Amino acid sequence: MKKTNRTRDFVEVVMNVIFFTAGMAAILFTALITVYLFISGLPAIGEIGILEFLFGTRWASTADEPSYGILPFILSSFYGTAGAVLIGVPVGLLTSVYLSKVAGPRTARVVGGAVELLAGIPSVIYGLIGMIVLVPAVAELFDLASGATLLAATLVLSVMILPSIVSASVTALNAVPPEYEQASLALGATQMETYFKVSAPAAGSGIAAGIVLGVGRAIGEAMAVMMVAGNVANMPGLFRSVRFLTTAIASEMGYSSGLQRQALFSIALVLFLFIMALNGFLNRVLKGGRHHD
Repeated sequence: MKKTNRTRDFVEVVMNVIFFTAGMAAILFTALITVYLFISGLPAIGEIGILEFLFGTRWASTADEPSYGILPFILSSFYGTAGAVLIGVPVGLLTSVYLSKVAGPRTARVVGGAVELLAGIPSVIYGLIGMIVLVPAVAELFDLASGATLLAATLVLSVMILPSIVSASVTALNAVPPEYEQASLALGATQMETYFKVSAPAAGSGIAAGIVLGVGRAIGEAMAVMMVAGNVANMPGLFRSVRFLTTAIASEMGYSSGLQRQALFSIALVLFLFIMALNGFLNRVLKGGRHHD
């Protein structure tokens, strides 16, 4: 018995060390990435000027007189992500409630498997299908010369964020104690009222985590967006070709040099800070209120 307890204690100590090491490694990698981006990105911002860099409306990095204004990229990324959230979150939440509370076991397995398959599809496949199917459809539907627009990018992103939202939300909804729903039904609430007024709020923390993950994927996507958004440095418009922060880096990094290359690292720094600020804001808004209840 003593030997068994000694072995169990040893295994527990080893596992604690492994978990601690993994956690510290994650923190170390994040810190190294942060430091590297600051070291690589700040020189260009200092040379260009922070106001001109952040609020300039013209990007012409290869012109005889180059210009490095990234406001069109910032606004395009923000509008595209916001549009994807407005479309994807309601669809994802309704799908989650259906899978967790309404669908039968067989239907839930089939639909859940389809959602999981969406998560495994490479970004380039989303972009390819969007370029072949969605872009011509947008051009024909709205009588445009080219359907490679902010609208097309938003629609593609709204589909890409669904797996993150659905998987986290279903897990959270399944974890809600059945007593909550039984009490609601006993008080006279309908099933739909119970699902949306009792189950969903009770699973709010998990649903919020799914939304944050979805937003992170939407704002960090490059390949699919590059293929359907037109990749032109315009100020954003729903039916205009645009370029996101991610696609600005991906499209020019291969042949960049000098100040242009440094400016691309500065864009990466802005994107990094933008994602951190947005995730912090969403966590505070979506989860913060519950800590005070």
